[in-house]
Amino acid sequence: QPQLVESGGGLVQAGGSLRLSCTASGTTLDNYDIGWFRKAPGKEREGVSCISRSGRSGGRTEYAESVKGRFTISRDSAKNTVWLQMNSLKPEDTGVYYCAAPPLPGLPYPCNIGAFSSWGQGTQVIVSS
Repeated sequence: QPQLVESGGGLVQAGGSLRLSCTASGTTLDNYDIGWFRKAPGKEREGVSCISRSGRSGGRTEYAESVKGRFTISRDSAKNTVWLQMNSLKPEDTGVYYCAAPPLPGLPYPCNIGAFSSWGQGTQVIVSS
């Protein structure tokens, strides 16, 4: 039951970059699959990227087609942080970004909203044209 906190959002111009962070208090994220999701104005929450738990066969990543080649998800175990590096930002990337964890550590989960049960408060990203 990790308690997640996102940070790093802000206002940028199209073509700019941001790096979002997802951290947890009292629990190591290395044992959890972690997902990034976003909610754009007037749209439903959608998946952005996921990274599998660390360890054997760990570290696999998935990306929504709309962000492939522009976003990179990664882990920093020393800082107990999952990053989302966002480059070449577009206005359609605007929204509130959330990180999330599934119910149990050490198990694989699909990269979809229904698999995740612990959510951060969100961090706002605004990309101007």
